[in-house]
Amino acid sequence: MARVLFINAGSEGHINPTIGVVQELISRGEEVVYFTIEAFRERIEMTGATVRTLDGQKFIKAFISGGRNHLLERVNGLLHTADIVIPTVLEQIKGEHFDYIIHDSMFGCGRLLGQILKLPAINSCTSFAQNKISFNSTLEQLSQNVPTEILKKINDDFQNLITQMKEKYDVEINSPYEVFCNPAPLTIVYITREFQPFQEVFDQTYKFVGPSISLRLPQKNFDLTTIKGKSLIYISLGTVLNKAIDFYKLCFKAFGNTDNTVVMSIGEQTQLGEVGEIPKNFIVKNYVPQTEVLQYTKLFITHGGMNSTNEGLYYGVPLIVIPQSADQPIIAEQVTNIGAGIQLQMQSLTANQLFDAADHVLNDPSFQKAAANIRESFEKSGGYHQAVDEIFQFKSQLNI
Repeated sequence: MARVLFINAGSEGHINPTIGVVQELISRGEEVVYFTIEAFRERIEMTGATVRTLDGQKFIKAFISGGRNHLLERVNGLLHTADIVIPTVLEQIKGEHFDYIIHDSMFGCGRLLGQILKLPAINSCTSFAQNKISFNSTLEQLSQNVPTEILKKINDDFQNLITQMKEKYDVEINSPYEVFCNPAPLTIVYITREFQPFQEVFDQTYKFVGPSISLRLPQKNFDLTTIKGKSLIYISLGTVLNKAIDFYKLCFKAFGNTDNTVVMSIGEQTQLGEVGEIPKNFIVKNYVPQTEVLQYTKLFITHGGMNSTNEGLYYGVPLIVIPQSADQPIIAEQVTNIGAGIQLQMQSLTANQLFDAADHVLNDPSFQKAAANIRESFEKSGGYHQAVDEIFQFKSQLNI
């Protein structure tokens, strides 16, 4: 049995794919200590792992302090979180032994903690994989229209921060890529290689295991019997950027009083009273048990986060993707490329456009066929079982 240190600051999309991995590690005899924020304690404890927490509010405040307008500012934000995360983790594990560390790919302190503790590291990648070439290309493209004096300040901030990190924690940071993508000798990617853009540039240290879907905590406030056998449309913009009252009202206008049953998740930032009168064919909740609802869904209207996209396609559901930010436009493009859905733009969207798009996807069998094909490839990829197989192979190579 090995002791595993799992580091993941936390958002739904970064936490959920790891649940099955942790369950499987524990079932095979590993002991897992999992650092995350308090909001995910119960979910992680259900796996049998020991949960220790970081201060989520301080983490977010430090991250945002780096700036939000440029990718390199977000890199700097991740470096600002080091003084929140590293002392907290080191204090809570003082005197303990670990055999290896698994860290989230976008949690900038994970790789640094691996260096400090001198542990073999595994990267848990819940988005599209990035190598140094693809990251630098993205950074260069995003920097083209940024004034030189602003870029210089951001770069100077980066250099000052990595100097401070070296002095405080005796760690080496050689590039923004190392902070933002946390490269490691083994990277577990929760998509299939076929769904990965520019798949040919990733070597065998990247293991594409497909979606890691595991059962969540049961939701007592949602009666699944109300949606069985219905022509169901499910709408969700995820759990992060989801205060979209105008969009929810647009959905009422598009699908209200139609033959479809519509389940809509509005997230924690929007109160039910804010969306106005709810049509009789709608079920509107702040939180919806997504993986359960998707098993009865004919069409999923989503923001295109990787977690939601993977879960929709895992259950063979065609998508309408309305990207909001981050990698969502690229995900939307990939969904369109494989024929499993279409992309719409939030800025110009009308109720008629949304209704017509939904009608098109629901009634054109090619979308269902493409979604079924990707579902089959996802099922064959192995998910969290394959992820743990790869981890144990890695352990074997290092005699852990």
